[in-house]
Amino acid sequence: MAVVAVAAGRLLRLRAAAAEGRWHRGRGDAVARSFLQPASARKDAAQMRQVAHFTFQPDPESHEYGQTQKMNLFQSITSALDNSLAKDPTAVIFGEDVAFGGVFRCTVGLRDKYGKDRVFNTPLCEQGIVGFGIGLAVTGATAIAEIQFADYIFPAFDQIVNEAAKYRYRSGDLFNCGSLTIRAPWGCVGHGALYHSQSPEAFFAHCPGIKVVIPRSPFQAKGLLLSCIEDKNPCIFFEPKILYRAAVEQVPVEPYNIPLSQAEVIQEGSDVTLVAWGTQVHVIREVASMAQEKLGVSCEVIDLKTIIPWDVDTVCKVCIAVILRVFPWNVTSSPVREGISLYCGFSCLLNFIHLA
Repeated sequence: MAVVAVAAGRLLRLRAAAAEGRWHRGRGDAVARSFLQPASARKDAAQMRQVAHFTFQPDPESHEYGQTQKMNLFQSITSALDNSLAKDPTAVIFGEDVAFGGVFRCTVGLRDKYGKDRVFNTPLCEQGIVGFGIGLAVTGATAIAEIQFADYIFPAFDQIVNEAAKYRYRSGDLFNCGSLTIRAPWGCVGHGALYHSQSPEAFFAHCPGIKVVIPRSPFQAKGLLLSCIEDKNPCIFFEPKILYRAAVEQVPVEPYNIPLSQAEVIQEGSDVTLVAWGTQVHVIREVASMAQEKLGVSCEVIDLKTIIPWDVDTVCKVCIAVILRVFPWNVTSSPVREGISLYCGFSCLLNFIHLA
């Protein structure tokens, strides 16, 4: 139906152009350009794909939480979900195709281990998935919902921002759905096109009542996901799907928690502050190295981790004159970027007035 609608729309536009006298047989190249991509643009796109390459940089192995095992990111997600189901008898996992393991295999083996009443498929209805999760959480269960791709979270937008986020407020804290966690594969891979490559966190970054978290590595993913599941507020946990198999680290087998709303300075620096989250953390690590080698610029690198509520103190503690922002390449990130920029700028101004 979508293809038919697109074709009909194009036909109507062409007819409208002809009726207004803008269609000329000898000058049809303008219309052609609107439908076809020039060869030069394809060449530029290929060059951009090469420039967008990055190398995953694992963190040093941590023995703080006991025995570790080599895991990629999707395996660390599976481990976190396994720990949650084992620890909490009210925890359930549901979503499209999760019963057989999901398209990225994050829930593989969990239905066989915990039964079909605790790991089960849902209809292809994101609004229904989140609505069901809200109701389940309100009754006291731990609801772990999966949206198969973050790009398809938009049908559930109303349920998330108007119901889940406001449930505690609208009831005067008599009721809440704080035990709801929504997982979704996030970001681009390189071949997912427009419906499997989006980074929609900015749409939720201005909504009080929810938490939005994006990890950079398998170790971070497990600890942050467990914190989201145990947090008493509804959380959205976006998983960088390009790292599902590309990112490999030593991850503790037993459950552990990494605090939410606590950014991490992963590289000290004195000249410029670089802030990012998820996949882009590895990109700005490379940028920081290049800046040091080629320009002699010392870069501080911060992984934000939690998009809302974000760690104001860590990001704005220095308040130096120049703050360079490097964020995921998507047009929806600008409100987040500008919000951090404005807040840091205002903090710098207040500090300047105080010192004066």
